[in-house]
This record gives sequence, structure tokens and C-alpha cells, in this order.
Amino acid sequence: MKKQAKKQKKSNEGKLSWQRKFLLAVCGALIGFVNGFFGGGGGMICVPLLQKVLHLSEKYSHATAIVVIFPISFVSAVIYTFSGHLEFVPFLSVGAGVVLGGILGSFALKFMPEKIVRIVFVLIMLAGGIRLLF
Repeated sequence: MKKQAKKQKKSNEGKLSWQRKFLLAVCGALIGFVNGFFGGGGGMICVPLLQKVLHLSEKYSHATAIVVIFPISFVSAVIYTFSGHLEFVPFLSVGAGVVLGGILGSFALKFMPEKIVRIVFVLIMLAGGIRLLF
């Protein structure tokens, strides 16, 4: 069953209309702007867009978002560094935790049921939203 789904997914790749490709480019620009402007957070937009526009599953959306956000974050980090907006001690200590957490999270995503992934994602988005209100 999984092999058949993978074959179907692969056969649909590259068959996007120009309108859908344009929509994806606009979404990509929005994701890049949000990530660059706020110094992160593009994934919170990227995951739902990948699900709605490309109809990717929860796990594929999260994995794809990570791959999309990485180069954006790297470029933003370079710009912040050269503009003098980077503190190196927090960068090193938090960065080490981010790398370790990213490795553990990517392995956990592989084994976690999609429903649990969705619930965790929603809880994190809600917690972030509530935190921003206060």
C-alpha cells in the first residue's frame, strides 16, 4: 500500500499547473518574508500551506518545511550577523540545543502517528499565540 502511494505521489510531481506554481512561489515569498522579518516562524506558515496547496500529508509537510526553512534561516542568519544583530554566546548555547533537538525531532517524526504530530503542532501554535498576547 505504501509503495503504491509513493508511486502515485511521484507520478503527480511535476504536473502542477502554472497557476499552482505561481501560488507556490507567492507562498514561498510570504514564508521567506515572515522568516526573515521575525527571525523564524516561517514553518508555522509553510506546513499549513504545503498541506492545503500541495495536499501533502502531515509528516511530508513538516519534513518539507524543514528543508525549505533551512536555507532561508541560513541566509537570514548571515544578514543578521553582518548587521551586528547576533550575540555569539546565546547563539552557541542555543544553537547546540537546536541541532540536538532537530536531530531528535526528525527521528521522532518518522515514528510518530500523523494525528499526534498534528496535535503537537496545534498545541505549539496555540501556546505561541497565547504567549504573544501577554
